[in-house]
Amino acid sequence: MHICKKALVSGLVQGVYFRGSTQEKARELGLVGRARNLPDGRVEVYYCGSESAIAELEAWLAVGPSAARVDALATELAEWQFYEDFMISR
Repeated sequence: MHICKKALVSGLVQGVYFRGSTQEKARELGLVGRARNLPDGRVEVYYCGSESAIAELEAWLAVGPSAARVDALATELAEWQFYEDFMISR
């Protein structure tokens, strides 16, 4: 079953290659969607794919890349949107 979810990641997550690392991990897992910085310092991640791949990405998002510090991760189910790849938005 394929689903979409949205995550809001708080902490030291901007300027530390968080979006790029998320893109790499999502592509590795076969997920599509996007990651973007928010004006308040958080990163928003929208991702679609299999439930098992989504669970793996969420476990990774809770830690992030080595230069990041994740203080909080909030996730919720989201409406299905069609993406051909996993992109980085501004």
